[in-house]
Amino acid sequence: MIPDPGELDAIINRALAEDAVGSDATSLSLIPPNLEATASLVTKQPGILAGIHIADAVFKRVNPDLKFVCRLQDGDRLAAGKTLATVSGSIASILSGERTALNFLQRMSGIATLTDLYVSAVEGTNASIVDTRKTVPGLRRLDKYSVHIGGGRNHRMNLSDGVLIKDNHIAALRSTGNTLEQLIKQARSTAPHTLKIEVEVESVEGAISAASAGADIVMLDNMHPDDMRSAVAQISDQCIVEASGGITLANVAEVASTGVDFISIGALTHSPMALDISLDYQTKIT
Repeated sequence: MIPDPGELDAIINRALAEDAVGSDATSLSLIPPNLEATASLVTKQPGILAGIHIADAVFKRVNPDLKFVCRLQDGDRLAAGKTLATVSGSIASILSGERTALNFLQRMSGIATLTDLYVSAVEGTNASIVDTRKTVPGLRRLDKYSVHIGGGRNHRMNLSDGVLIKDNHIAALRSTGNTLEQLIKQARSTAPHTLKIEVEVESVEGAISAASAGADIVMLDNMHPDDMRSAVAQISDQCIVEASGGITLANVAEVASTGVDFISIGALTHSPMALDISLDYQTKIT
């Protein structure tokens, strides 16, 4: 799920260009070129680490002579005060790349940490926590990689990864007079045979209709847990059942108890709280 080297280079280059790292007015004005430092990446709160290799790549892009040493790896569970890595060399280069490196590391670790909370909340059930396409434009692979590191699973990477017939698709095609069964049949005949067909529904009756029409996956959207439980009892032997919409840490365990196979949560990537990570410096003149 992590971007290939070419895509990762492009992501990092855009981020550094956005911050005008090569024109750091403060460092150029104040920092002597011979001033070096060793800085420690330290987390101020517990969580799950994700993106440490991205931080490494950012600093190396700013200055290939910087030395980055990982103390921990992605997926490691963090305690407050833990040192994640150290970076040594030109303090001007470290200062120039600091914010970009931390932005990646804090967001990715925040996503992994939030995902871990959801995964822990449904432990002991058959439900898997999955993400959505509600990601930062241009950073989807990093967002979804972070979900994976947190123990979640990835839904569609993009629109080509599966057929998902939502309410707006049905509304847009209402004038054609096609039934849901006909729409599923058309998708089955025209889409690549390897793709699954998923249908979003908002009622038990809709779930039964979609399953009977041949959907591979039925998504129960914003349904009450009692209705989810009823739908699962009637269609789980015909298709995969996914729950989505209005799911929080407060109710995800109840949703999982209904017997659904997947619980998709947009908040994993559209509303994560960045993990509090800082750089602490110790300078020396060489």
